[in-house]
Amino acid sequence: MTQQQATDGMGKMELGIKRTADILFAMVGMVVLSPVMLAVALSIRLQQNGPIFFRQVRIGKGGKPFVIFKFRTLSSEAENEGPQLIAQGDELTSTRLERFLRGHHLDELPQLWNVLRGDMSLVGPRPERKYYIDKIMKQDARYNLIYLMQPGLTSEATLYNGYTDTMEKMLRRLDMDISYLEHRSLWLDTKIIIKTALSIVTGRKF
Repeated sequence: MTQQQATDGMGKMELGIKRTADILFAMVGMVVLSPVMLAVALSIRLQQNGPIFFRQVRIGKGGKPFVIFKFRTLSSEAENEGPQLIAQGDELTSTRLERFLRGHHLDELPQLWNVLRGDMSLVGPRPERKYYIDKIMKQDARYNLIYLMQPGLTSEATLYNGYTDTMEKMLRRLDMDISYLEHRSLWLDTKIIIKTALSIVTGRKF
């Protein structure tokens, strides 16, 4: 399958509605969740063990790089020896607060700003670093299809494939993301958002 042969499940009208919904939900989410984000930021600051926010360059739609924002939950020295899927010893070096934020995906709340800016969508493939994209491309050149979509805060792969800590999981995530591209719709996005919210509220790890 080539990028030219890929069939996007969404037409221009649906994509326009999707972007409008992204803007509205991101704005409302940032307002409603501002007390939570403020509490998280203050808690991280009180630890006095590093900056509040984590910034990293990811690759978005069309292969365009952008800076993703998260609450910091790992040591700033975690990748001193190069990119890591899961930093060695992160559970030992992370505080209880950092493990909680990471386990319940609350560290990703600042990405609402990325959604508002247009770097990301609420639903779409998780944005990856070029270092790992190059590795995936050596295994499966279909990764080019991911560039047809805005990366997202959540996806079916996020819900059912978990953290991509192995190449096997990366390739399985790629299959799921391509399937999403071909079958995506506003209704499917709605179901993914609801399932993600329920998972966070109930504390289900994903």
